[in-house]
Amino acid sequence: MELLFTIILVIASALMILLVLLHKGRGGGLSDMFGGGVSSSLGGSSVVERNLDRLTIGIGVIWFACVIALGLLMAY
Repeated sequence: MELLFTIILVIASALMILLVLLHKGRGGGLSDMFGGGVSSSLGGSSVVERNLDRLTIGIGVIWFACVIALGLLMAY
């Protein structure tokens, strides 16, 4: 069981690094290279940026759950 959570944690960590790098910062980011910079100036973020935010939060929740699960498994 620990092996499964460890594998999921490694995959989630790699995805978190990738997703954070894809976010547009104050001066632009890697998301501009992949079409994330094509947004309307009507205010707010683009659909791509919102979906990237949702995906990042989802992977973050999975990462956090794996860390907690591994901590509980290692404690007992």
